[in-house]
Amino acid sequence: MSDSNITVLYSDVNTMWTLIGAALVFFMQAGFAAVEAGFTRSKNSGNIIMKNLMDFSIGTPLYWFTGFGIMFGTQSAIFGGLDFFAQGDYSAVLPDGVSFFTYFIFQTVFCATAATIVSGAMAERTKFSSYCIYSAIISLIIYPVSGHWVWGGGWLAQLGFHDFAGSTAVHMLGGVCALIGAAFLGPRIGKYTKDGKPKAIPGHNIPLGALGVFILWFCWFGFNGGSTVSMTNGGAELAGIVFFNTNLAAAVATLATMIITWIRYKKPDVSMTLNGSLAGLVAITAGCDCVNPWAAAIIGIFSAFAVVFGIEFVDKILKIDDPVGAVGVHFCNGLLGTLLTGVFASNNWLADNGMTRGYFFGIQCLGVVSVIAWSAVTITITFFIIKKTIGLRVTEEEELSGLDLPEHGLVNAYADFQPIFAHMSAPSVLGSANSSDAPVVDIDEAVPVQIKTPKTTVASDVKMTKIEIFVRQERFEALKEAMLEIGITGMTVTNVLGCGVQKGKPEYYRGAVQEITLHPRVQVEIVVSKIPVKTVVNTAKKVMYTGHTGDGKIFVYDVENVIKVRTGEEGTDALQDEEQY
Repeated sequence: MSDSNITVLYSDVNTMWTLIGAALVFFMQAGFAAVEAGFTRSKNSGNIIMKNLMDFSIGTPLYWFTGFGIMFGTQSAIFGGLDFFAQGDYSAVLPDGVSFFTYFIFQTVFCATAATIVSGAMAERTKFSSYCIYSAIISLIIYPVSGHWVWGGGWLAQLGFHDFAGSTAVHMLGGVCALIGAAFLGPRIGKYTKDGKPKAIPGHNIPLGALGVFILWFCWFGFNGGSTVSMTNGGAELAGIVFFNTNLAAAVATLATMIITWIRYKKPDVSMTLNGSLAGLVAITAGCDCVNPWAAAIIGIFSAFAVVFGIEFVDKILKIDDPVGAVGVHFCNGLLGTLLTGVFASNNWLADNGMTRGYFFGIQCLGVVSVIAWSAVTITITFFIIKKTIGLRVTEEEELSGLDLPEHGLVNAYADFQPIFAHMSAPSVLGSANSSDAPVVDIDEAVPVQIKTPKTTVASDVKMTKIEIFVRQERFEALKEAMLEIGITGMTVTNVLGCGVQKGKPEYYRGAVQEITLHPRVQVEIVVSKIPVKTVVNTAKKVMYTGHTGDGKIFVYDVENVIKVRTGEEGTDALQDEEQY
């Protein structure tokens, strides 16, 4: 094979690798959407999906319009330059063996990621129109300018600032915007008591949030690993190190967060531990190429503390309502990971780059301060203008109803929970209201009906009793079997939430106490006539008893009458099996 053919092969390999990385980073949008929707309430799910969809759809053309030129132009070390629709020559900034449009789409998906971080922190109370505007500003100017400093050959890059895949350039910048945006908005209705104590507002679908975290973890291999933009000349070996460090930091962070919450809240907090996984990923992103595995593990441990105490600090001290923990994950750990890169960069890497550890750490500090200052000032101006013009926050009525309906005309993002109104004409039913016979629907598949005349006295002359049982979910099957054994012929079963005189027991959600815990229970309703009530009650008590708080309750009511619609039978006959006749 000739040298020229080898060169082409290398170019194809590098381009293919970068495109795969771009596709994975794009798929992070699905992960962010799932995390944000799962960690918020169901009445806002459609709004969350729309915002994540618009992040990418708005950011893509705007980054093409001016963003790429601002980020990778060579006009100055502060501002790359205005190059509308990226018509200039960028060959000097392209990685070896990577085509222009390949590198362009790779950078585009990173831009969209920075914008989408803000969505979660401002969820459940932001106007959709306002969101589209500030998302556009982030993609149009805020991200490209600081991105030029870090990755586009700007002044920070010239000083030796190192952020391999975006702890600062993407995550910390998005976290700053999220923090300031949530502060501008104010907390959700009911988030804080009159004395400022935070109240838990749990997300509606933790499994969906967990799926989002797993998607993000998977895609992070493209986020960090794809940033090598090469599989040749040592790129493949570097990608292996990046993959290993990325995974190790995330796993250690997850484990450490679980332990921290287990100690602090007496139980391992599910949503906070999921945040811990993301925190480890964010923290290792800056230095995944230049630290040893032992250092990646330590960074993971530090990130666990940063996310737990960062979220608690924002929630309890700053009184800023961040529904998904975006500030703790992205701002705190983007900052931490960048600084720890200066602490833990390997000696070999420092020697190869001609820097002492003290100098490198100082540059890392300068970099994070500069990006914080830039993003904080520009996003504050943006939010201030929006708030004074079209407004940032929806009305109180819209917030209470959920943003899906007033902002998008979506009754509910979950179709099975939409109210369904059957439009039926009922003259035949009404016409037979005075008849003793049950109305018969004219349908071929209907069960043949034979009207039976009760053989015994019915209704109020026969004692009928309704027994209502509230039982633990794990004891329901045993209760059902016991009821069938004593001859119960029918029951109604409903999954419910409730609490007794103890008002549940205190639980923690993301560090905030849930004051009254509504525990899941199964409500079983039974009507009896021939079977003694005492038999049913004693059987239920025997099955349900554990000796602990929350064993359940049994309510007993008198029943005036029972009517079986299909046959017209009343009273005790309506409660019996047909085989008994």
